[in-house]
Amino acid sequence: MIIEIDFNSDEALYLQLRNQIIIGIATSKIRIGEELPSVRQLADDIGINMHTVNKAYTVLKQEGFVKVDRRRGAVIAIDVDKIEAIEELRRDLKVLLARSSCKNISREEVHALIDEVYENYGGLD
Repeated sequence: MIIEIDFNSDEALYLQLRNQIIIGIATSKIRIGEELPSVRQLADDIGINMHTVNKAYTVLKQEGFVKVDRRRGAVIAIDVDKIEAIEELRRDLKVLLARSSCKNISREEVHALIDEVYENYGGLD
């Protein structure tokens, strides 16, 4: 993992570190389940205070990008509950969409129905 910190930037160091880790996740340079370096190790590697790294990790945890495990340290875990919920929904949709296809219900009709149902929940976009 390559972290680039701009010591001349007005942006706080912990935010730069947080952003670099999020970019790493988004670009698949850091993967779900991967352990981040220890606070001490990362602080030494990039030449910043351990408290700064700890603050970045804390923010990442609060935002649902990292889970802290006592044995493994900070681990990339992007909203695990949501990922599991999506997989469950995918399994259910396979059957529902297969049934719809057998009844000649079009993709457009399915999309319109989803939009109609979601409107009842308000603000879940």
